[in-house]
Amino acid sequence: MIYIPGYDPIPPRRYRELYRKEGAAQGAISGYDLALRPREAGGTYGWSVQARIEGGEVEAEVDVLVWSDIVQSSMAQSIPATYLQLIRTLWIYISTGALRRLMRLRKGPVIAALYPVGMLLGQLALSGFAGWLAARALFWILRLAGLDGLVIGWLSVGVGVIAAVSLLRLFKRLDHRIFAYYLMHDYAFSARWRGAHPPKQCARISEFANHILLALTEGDADEVLVVGHSSGAHLAISALAQLFREGRLPAAQPPLALLTLGQVVPMVSFLPDAHELRADLHLLSAQEGISWVDVTAPGDGCAFALCDPVAVSGVAPDDQRWPLVLSAAFTQTLSPSRWRALRWRFFRLHFQYLCAFDRPGDYDYFRITAGPQTLADRFKGRLPSKSRIVTPTSGYREMTP
Repeated sequence: MIYIPGYDPIPPRRYRELYRKEGAAQGAISGYDLALRPREAGGTYGWSVQARIEGGEVEAEVDVLVWSDIVQSSMAQSIPATYLQLIRTLWIYISTGALRRLMRLRKGPVIAALYPVGMLLGQLALSGFAGWLAARALFWILRLAGLDGLVIGWLSVGVGVIAAVSLLRLFKRLDHRIFAYYLMHDYAFSARWRGAHPPKQCARISEFANHILLALTEGDADEVLVVGHSSGAHLAISALAQLFREGRLPAAQPPLALLTLGQVVPMVSFLPDAHELRADLHLLSAQEGISWVDVTAPGDGCAFALCDPVAVSGVAPDDQRWPLVLSAAFTQTLSPSRWRALRWRFFRLHFQYLCAFDRPGDYDYFRITAGPQTLADRFKGRLPSKSRIVTPTSGYREMTP
């Protein structure tokens, strides 16, 4: 398996620990065994999996393709720069009509996108109010002390500014709980280039494509499965499309499969300059040499649940084959008590695709990534979700600049 994470600044070891912990939990529920073995230092970060599952013994190699360094660089913004990002990002989505069309498609992820805007503006207002209160309090204290009016004014303003700035800095330090800055940087990352791949990301996508090709041509894998989560979904799509477009795939190769989880493709493909991504969606959706399953859930407010990313972007070819759009159905695959515990933890729910389900259905992340069946065999004959959305909604459908 080759895993491409979403917009995440945290080093990839968190995904190994998540896989270890949640895989053990799912195995205890579903009656199979998973054991992880760390990989030797050097090369791509990853781990090995030994599984006794579905009546067979399986060995799987997991590679994590990292772009956290690009994420970290994009998040290295001052407080004023972040507010400038807010203005620019909001203007791009509103002025291009993308926000209105995305709202028509799915309100949940658009509300999630507006969350950092509202939260950051609220923090700014609260900090300004706190600064005003501090200034007024000092003004009356100094006035009662009999100080000169001009001195009172300057001291009060200075204390008010210090109080406001200090509160803004406190909010930023607490962002590991609030996620306002994090999400603002996430949406601003794509909006800055109006949907086009940033230069550093283009180079990384090519590196990802080379890694996938290496996995296909070396070793004796029964399947090369590429998994893209959240923003990593459209990176995986572009990396695979590059291989098909350039004709680099060998004639004899193990089955190639793509699993996209919690995708947010429309947030990018609906922007005016996302020509390359739309062309990649168009190309990959008609390929015979791949199996592509897209899994989302209506309970995930951060994903475009059950939206066919190709169709809603308006670039579906007449011979479209993929993706097979399926629902993880959180309200059914999580017990009522588990659902109640998680339903308002939006960020945690967005990662549920990588976690254990206490009432698993067709979708089981660990059976798919460490089980004996290929993705194509596992979902052979499976019909797409009845609630999938295929109406072309994007206002921008050009696939060339």
